[in-house]
Amino acid sequence: MAVQRQRVKEQDKIERRSNFEAVESNFTSEQAAIEASRCLQCKNPKCVQGCPVNIQIPKFIDALKKGELDEAGKIIRQTNMLPSVCGRVCPQERQCEGNCILGIRGEAVSIGALERYVGDNTSAETFDIKPSGKKVAVVGSGCAGITAAADFRKAGHEVVVFEALHELGGVLRYGIPPFRLPRKFLDREIQNLKQMGVEFKTNVIVGKSITLKQLKDDGFDAIFICSGAGLPKMMHIKGENLNGVYSANEFLTRVNLMGADGKNCVTPLKVGKKVAVIGGGNVAMDAARTAVRVGFEEVSILYRRTEKELPARLEEIRHAKEEGIEFKFLHAPVEILEKDGYVQGMKFEIMELGEPDESGRRRPVGTGKYVTENVDTVIVALGTGPNPIIQNSASEEGLDLITDSKGYIKVDGQTRATNIATVYAGGDVAPVGESNAINAMGAGKKAARAINDMLEKN
Repeated sequence: MAVQRQRVKEQDKIERRSNFEAVESNFTSEQAAIEASRCLQCKNPKCVQGCPVNIQIPKFIDALKKGELDEAGKIIRQTNMLPSVCGRVCPQERQCEGNCILGIRGEAVSIGALERYVGDNTSAETFDIKPSGKKVAVVGSGCAGITAAADFRKAGHEVVVFEALHELGGVLRYGIPPFRLPRKFLDREIQNLKQMGVEFKTNVIVGKSITLKQLKDDGFDAIFICSGAGLPKMMHIKGENLNGVYSANEFLTRVNLMGADGKNCVTPLKVGKKVAVIGGGNVAMDAARTAVRVGFEEVSILYRRTEKELPARLEEIRHAKEEGIEFKFLHAPVEILEKDGYVQGMKFEIMELGEPDESGRRRPVGTGKYVTENVDTVIVALGTGPNPIIQNSASEEGLDLITDSKGYIKVDGQTRATNIATVYAGGDVAPVGESNAINAMGAGKKAARAINDMLEKN
């Protein structure tokens, strides 16, 4: 009989509604060994091809199967310095696990949970770093920045990471709630980089506090811009400026980074009774599940397509449903209704699906029928765009960074080089492919490889 895929234990669905503790636990050592035994050790491992940073998955699983836990950790960290993070937030079902041969007729190996287990139970090795005499500036401390910083430091360069916020981690810190990514694991991964000699400077807004030209004048031999995409995309409908309307970015940042929970905090959050979350991605799930935990009585996710087209991870959708969040499909926002300057309700047009659009999903088409939802808070989770601060300040100094029509920095797909010599960009500010943590890490590795090659030649 085939060995069944192991399952991690989850916090009770009622209890977790009132706390920010991790929903999922970790494998036990016995579970990890059993799950590792399921790997077929394919000669042509498609799981590795599906991983944006090309973790040698069969090799680390084989080491785990043999009881060589530390060796498994070393194998993963050859290409991924954030195993505890990636094991929790990566869309494995579309990447490594989505390419697992076992998944064709059954259930794929639980690669993400195995990576999480190894990451949580091993420490980063020490590196013998030989100074290169080169300096590299990294703008942003998110996934791309942390990954690139590690590779720069391994190459012997002096590395300084500039972070605009007062805490490190980028979207991993302010965007992903601790019930999905416990902060102790993120803190530990960053501490590993500090021990390697990476220098971090917080509260520095590149483009305001310091400019690209000043970084060049300060002797940095290369600059890697990975400042993320922190500019919220809004609906542009009537009533969007009312009190009680938040972008998901603001809402999550205020709770995750500033401790705003509507209770005893410096920047309290006004918690109403009914909240409508607009969108269907992982950020919408995070915002809705966070709203439950800060005390909203009724939380709904409204999406203009059907459940089949939801872009969020299946695991996140399941968790949201378990936590009492209601889903309303084929609802397109039309207007936010007002009373005395505050949200009183929201009007939606009922949609139906037409022909597929450029994304391959069927396009929502209006029916001319409308409904009104009685809500007092609206959270808009429709994605984000790049903040133009760096691009604008660079232009003012004669460094014209070429961007596309949406403001994203244009880069070479392989090297992540911009049109400015020694300046590279990656992650959400210069996306190539799907926007998520592991793809941003892949961009960081590509940029680091290209920059290291460039510095070695000069």
